[in-house]
Amino acid sequence: MDRKTLRILEFDKIREQLASHTAFSLGRERALWLEPVQDLDVVMLRQKETKEALDIVNRDGGLPLGGIKDIKGFLQRAQMGSTLLPEELLDIAGTLHGTGRARRFLFDHTEHGTQLADLAERLEPALQLQKNIENAVGDDGEVLDSASDKLRSIRSRMRNLQNRIKDRLNTIVQSTRYQKVLQDAIVTLRNGRYVVPVKSEYKGSLPGIVHDQSGSGQTLFIEPQAVVETNNQLRRLEAEEDEEIEKILHQLTLAVSAKARELVISVETLGRLDFIFAKAYLASEQKAICPRVNTEGYLDIRGARHPLLKGKIVPIDVWLGRDFATLVITGPNTGGKTVALKTVGLLTLMCQAGLHIPCDEGTEMNVFEQVFADIGDEQSIEQSLSTFSSHMANIVRIMDEVNR
Repeated sequence: MDRKTLRILEFDKIREQLASHTAFSLGRERALWLEPVQDLDVVMLRQKETKEALDIVNRDGGLPLGGIKDIKGFLQRAQMGSTLLPEELLDIAGTLHGTGRARRFLFDHTEHGTQLADLAERLEPALQLQKNIENAVGDDGEVLDSASDKLRSIRSRMRNLQNRIKDRLNTIVQSTRYQKVLQDAIVTLRNGRYVVPVKSEYKGSLPGIVHDQSGSGQTLFIEPQAVVETNNQLRRLEAEEDEEIEKILHQLTLAVSAKARELVISVETLGRLDFIFAKAYLASEQKAICPRVNTEGYLDIRGARHPLLKGKIVPIDVWLGRDFATLVITGPNTGGKTVALKTVGLLTLMCQAGLHIPCDEGTEMNVFEQVFADIGDEQSIEQSLSTFSSHMANIVRIMDEVNR
């Protein structure tokens, strides 16, 4: 379609309205890249999918797409051998959960053989993969004890060692022997080691390793010698924990990679469904209808309302192409001539983009190979010569295109 015409008729604003009804990024991208098409069969197909979705919206509410995200980047990284992060795996699990919900909804609310039912068949919820991820990764992104027996065992031993260290250090901080030595009777962590705060002037009174000091230098954080070996054991277990977590994430990533091809198709299908239902929500908002379409060169537009106007709108009837092929619109300033022209042009573009149009039932639209427009106010000739010349140049360009 002619780019200048799309701009003049403000088709970009329709795209933005449509995008505002999408649920996630892939649907929004489709909305913002929407283009009118010239093929009658494609127009009819797109109008049909919009009508199917609108019937569901009017009868049962919209398609549930909560929790779904564009995970194609994660899937690509998994296929390339990169280990996915817990948060990325959670996004995949959330998308799989949303996929299953959307699939069940469509199966429950569509009839076999419809376009939406066919799209539902392409959705892959991958239930076992979703279950495996949710069993391994918590809502906060932490790898859970339930991820593997080995991880559960490592963390159990870590907790035992931590309790032994804390008990030993609590004995020290509660001892009257060290009351004047300690800055505070607390146990804290420095560099992953359990320590106690010691006044700097009593550094030699509590044998151990200094790990840090306060900004003033008056407090040293010392790991008492009595817990050094136990702390060492704990650090070794922490290294084992990290290794096991990496192994778990790698295994989950391999499982994602094995399903990546089906999941890419599924997510792209969700983007298309999001876009289709956005068309339905927009039609519902505009009280739009599914027009009849033809390639016979005539329009029969009934009760049309410009979709970008607000407030009380006076509908118009326009017919063209049967008894006459040229229409001259006259009238006073602010009489609605420009709005009428823009309404016909914009509704034509919307129809050929597969959008329902705000008209009365019985409206019929032609599918044109091209739509051209040059719309300016009546004072153009009184403005600068460059402005008027621009209009003339555009009209010459249009005539050249039409006569090809």
